[in-house]
Amino acid sequence: MRRVAVRSVVLAGLLVLTGGLPAGAHTGEDPGAEADVAYHGRVSLTGARLRIWLVPENEGPAALPNATVRVRLSAELADRQELSEGCARAGMREVVCETGPLPMHGLGRHIGLVLGLRERAPEVVVRVDTWWNGGATDRNLANNEHVVLALDTGDMYAF
Repeated sequence: MRRVAVRSVVLAGLLVLTGGLPAGAHTGEDPGAEADVAYHGRVSLTGARLRIWLVPENEGPAALPNATVRVRLSAELADRQELSEGCARAGMREVVCETGPLPMHGLGRHIGLVLGLRERAPEVVVRVDTWWNGGATDRNLANNEHVVLALDTGDMYAF
């Protein structure tokens, strides 16, 4: 599964850098598909440790073979991270994870992250959104773009 996420990250990076697909590349995307990807979860901050638990969901009308959720932070990540399977670091403040298959009106795999911060912060803003969804149309972005403020209290903040 990790290869799929890394392949998605690399392909998306190529798209950004080159402005298009490399010659002969195949994405497996179905540009005619329509799906409604949503994320629900919790965030908690204790010291320099941020815990994130999220569940991707597809409210339909079509199934997706995979998608990539992006988690962006207002604080820098520590240099070394032990990430969950299917996740990859995408920058100093960013992690991306594959969702696995998202059946129509179903859930993807539960994603749990324990991220170390470069230094302790009194608060961290966590942004969750879809980075890649196979080219499907998503007409309801309100349920897959979240901004959560986590205070260094150990309390859980739901989204």
